[in-house]
Amino acid sequence: MSLIGKEVQPFQAKAFKQGEFVDVSNEDFKGQWSVVCFYPADFSFVCPTELEDLQNNYEALKELGAEVYSVSTDTHFVHKGWHDSSEKIGKIKYTMIGDPSQTISRNFDVLNEEEGLADRGTFVIDPDGVIQTVEVNAGGIGRDADTIINKIKAAQYVRQNPGEVCPAKWEEGNDTLTPSLDLVGKI
Repeated sequence: MSLIGKEVQPFQAKAFKQGEFVDVSNEDFKGQWSVVCFYPADFSFVCPTELEDLQNNYEALKELGAEVYSVSTDTHFVHKGWHDSSEKIGKIKYTMIGDPSQTISRNFDVLNEEEGLADRGTFVIDPDGVIQTVEVNAGGIGRDADTIINKIKAAQYVRQNPGEVCPAKWEEGNDTLTPSLDLVGKI
């Protein structure tokens, strides 16, 4: 079942952020744009490259009014251990949510039940707490933060310009489309 257009289901979790343990809930996703990136496990292989890429683009995401959250089924304690022992992960300033109960992974429909790990799911959530984009990759396929940035820009444009849509390969400043009867069969 698609999660597009649905509000994030309630949850409460512990997280690690900039040397501290913090509480996080679905309410934290409201009032701002949010990027939620699920990944299989700490101390793994593709995951640190993705999370480092998000950190390298964190300021650009914040400039768009977006906060970043990474989520795995590890605990917040494991996140701290990984942060303290990995050069790549040690750079991270965004919130790393622990989901040992697997509630959040299940809510976002990215839990691999057999392994007890999250799939590589990326979600862009609007300031109302509603999911606007979903991307789920196979375990061996890493994500690109530039693509996430472009999705946020498109989602923000569509939100601010009702009646307009962003075509394939749209980038900020490019032409959009206004769906109408006169466009049918002409694109």
